[in-house]
Amino acid sequence: MSGKTIRVATDVGGTFTDLVCFETDHATGEATITTAKSDTTPPNFEQGVLNVLDKGGIDPASVDFFAHGTTVVINALTERKGVKVGLITTEGFRDTLEIARGNRPDFFNLHYEKPDVFVPRYLRRELPGRFTYKGEEVTPLDLSTLPEILKIFRDDGVEAIAVCFLHSYANPSHEQAVIAEIAKLWPEVAVVSSHQITREWREYERSNTTVMSAYVQPAAERYLKRLNDGLKTKGFDGNLFIMQSNCGVDSLDSVSKIPITMVESGPASGFWGAAELGKLIGEPNVLALDIGGTTAKCSLIEGGQVRIMTDYWIERDRTSAGYPIMVPVVDLVEIGNGGGSISWVDDFGKLHVGPKSAGAMPGPAAYGRGGTEATTTDANLWLGRINRDYFCGGSVEADMAATEKALNAVGGKLGVSSDEVARGIIRIANNNMVNALKLVSLNRGFDPRDFTLVAFGGGGAMHAVALGMELGVKKVVIPAGASVFSAWGMMMSDLRRDYFVTKLADLKDGAAAMIENLFSESETLAKEQFAAEGIDAPKVKFLRYGKFRYQNQEHTTEVLIDGGTITQARLQEIETDFHETYEREYTYRLKAPVELVGIHLVAFAEVGKLKMQEKPLGNSDASPATKSTRKVDYALEGVHDATIYDGTKLQPGMQVKGPAVIEDPGTTIVIHPDNRVEVDGFGNIHIHLGA
Repeated sequence: MSGKTIRVATDVGGTFTDLVCFETDHATGEATITTAKSDTTPPNFEQGVLNVLDKGGIDPASVDFFAHGTTVVINALTERKGVKVGLITTEGFRDTLEIARGNRPDFFNLHYEKPDVFVPRYLRRELPGRFTYKGEEVTPLDLSTLPEILKIFRDDGVEAIAVCFLHSYANPSHEQAVIAEIAKLWPEVAVVSSHQITREWREYERSNTTVMSAYVQPAAERYLKRLNDGLKTKGFDGNLFIMQSNCGVDSLDSVSKIPITMVESGPASGFWGAAELGKLIGEPNVLALDIGGTTAKCSLIEGGQVRIMTDYWIERDRTSAGYPIMVPVVDLVEIGNGGGSISWVDDFGKLHVGPKSAGAMPGPAAYGRGGTEATTTDANLWLGRINRDYFCGGSVEADMAATEKALNAVGGKLGVSSDEVARGIIRIANNNMVNALKLVSLNRGFDPRDFTLVAFGGGGAMHAVALGMELGVKKVVIPAGASVFSAWGMMMSDLRRDYFVTKLADLKDGAAAMIENLFSESETLAKEQFAAEGIDAPKVKFLRYGKFRYQNQEHTTEVLIDGGTITQARLQEIETDFHETYEREYTYRLKAPVELVGIHLVAFAEVGKLKMQEKPLGNSDASPATKSTRKVDYALEGVHDATIYDGTKLQPGMQVKGPAVIEDPGTTIVIHPDNRVEVDGFGNIHIHLGA
C-alpha cells in the first residue's frame, strides 16, 4: 500500500468541466488539493474529462477513488438527442402519455398545445393483463402478440423499449415477464421497465419516466463506457462511481441500466457538499446557491438534511407543462441566470438578463471569442468587480473593447451609459436570484434569517453578499474551491439508493406492524443489492421517511421516521410530526384522519468518503495576502476603493474588512462595505454582513 490516497471528482457542466483532487498523506494526515477547469466538449463529453485530468496533472493510474457527475442525460433530453423508443403498456392505456395532466400552467390559453410526447402513437403498443392497485391479478398476462410487436419495433429502427404496466408499482410480475421474454426474442435491444425505476403510483408520471429513461439509455451507456475505457487506457483500474440526482453516488453498472437517475447529478453534488460543509462548520441550516456559466440553482438544507423529492419536471415554464421525471432528485429551483446570461431589451424598453446564455463558445464578449452580446460576466468585469488583469485566473486576456461595445449596444436602446447598463444587469441578475432563493425558503415556510447562505460555482461569490443582505441571512460562506465545489461534493457523497413503495394505510390499530414490515422488506432488498456489489450488510445504513396526507387529499407530505422499530405508540408521535410539518409548509392543519400513502427508504454506505482535516487558526493579519487596491462599483453602494487580496495566500485565522475583493484562479469574492470576513480552519471564507 502506498503512503498516499488520491481521490478525484470531475463534474461536466454546461460551460466548463471541473476537477478537484485530494491527495492525502497517510503519515501526516495532510491533504494536497488540486483544482482545474477546462472547456466542456460536446458531444464527446468524456474528452473534456480527460482534458481536465491532463490540465490538473493527474495520472489516472494513481487514483484510488474516482467520482463523476455529468449533464449528458439532461442534455440528451433537452436537445432531443436520444434514440427511437417503443412503449409496451397495459391494454387500453397507450394514450396515457398523450392525455397527460390537466394542470397546465397556461390554463386560459385557448390555443395551448401540449408538449410533444417522446413516443409516437404507432410505437405505443398494448398487451392484455391487469392488476388492481393492491397488486391483485384480475386479467392474466397474454404474451402471444409480443413477437409481432417486437418485429414492428425492429423494422422501424427502435433502439430502446420502455415497459410500463398499470399498477406495476404494487406487483411488477407482468413487467418482469415481458422483459424476460424480450431478452429471449431480441437480446440486443435496450429495455427499461417502470418497476426498476420507481414503485410509486401516478400512471402518467411513471410512464413518462420510463420512456425518458429508455430514450437516453443507449446514449448514456455509450458515454459512460467511453469514459471508463478512456480512463482505463490511461491506467485507471479502480471503480468509477457516478453521481446521481439524489445526492449519492452509484456504481457504473447500476447507473448504466437506469441513467435517468443522474438527470441532475451536477447540482445534486453541490448541494450535498453544502450540507456536509454546514455540518463541518456548525451551520446545519443552509441556503445553498450554485451560480455557474449558464444557470443559477438553489436549495434549502434543514438540520443537515438535503430534501429529496420525486415530483420533478423538466422544461416546465409559464407556457408549457413540461415533462415529469419520477426519480429521487434534490429539491431545487433553477433559473437561467449565470455568468454567461445575455442581457437584452424587450419591445417596451425593459432590460432583462437571461435565460439565454453565451455558453462556452463564443462566451461573454470579454472572452474575445467573437461574442457580441453583453452578459453578467461582462457587467462584473466593467464595474471592476472582476480584475481585468486577472481575468479567468490570468488564463484569458480580457477584451475590454468588445465588452464596452456590447454594453454600449444595450445602453443605446435604453438611452443610458455603459456604467448604468452594467449596474442594471447586476441588479436584475441579483433580483432574479433572490426570487429563486425565496421560492425554496419563504414560500415553504422557512425564515431566511435562520439560515446561512453558502454560495459556490464560478459566479456565486460575486453575488452572494448582495443576495444575503437582501434576504437577511445569518452570514454568507464561500467554500474553499468554490468554483469546483460540485466536484468536491462528490468526494463527500455516500453510495446511495432511494427506495419508494406506494402502500395506502390508515393510521389505526395494526398499521404499525404493516408499515414496519414494509420498511423491513425494502431494507432486505437494499442489503441484497449492496451485497451483490461487494458491500457487507453491516456497512449499510438506513434513513426512513413516510409519505402522509390527510384523508382524501391528492398529494403528500414527507416526514422523517426515526426511533427504531415502528410501534403503535410511535405511530401516534409520527402523526403529530406530520401535523407540525404540514402546518409549517401550508400555515394550517386539519382535524381529519391521516393516512400513509407510501414509504421512502434511503440506503447508503461509505465508499471512499473524504475526511476533512481542520487546521489551527493563525494570525488575523491578512496583509501578507494583499495584492493592491482598485475602484470597484458595488451597484447599490456606489464606487469604493477596495483592497484586493490573493485568495491563495489567505490562511486560517486571517481577517478582512470590506470593501474588498478576494481573487483566486477560479472565482472572485466581492466583499461589500461594512462586511467583516474571517477564514476558518478548512479555508472557507465567512462573511459577516454589515448593517
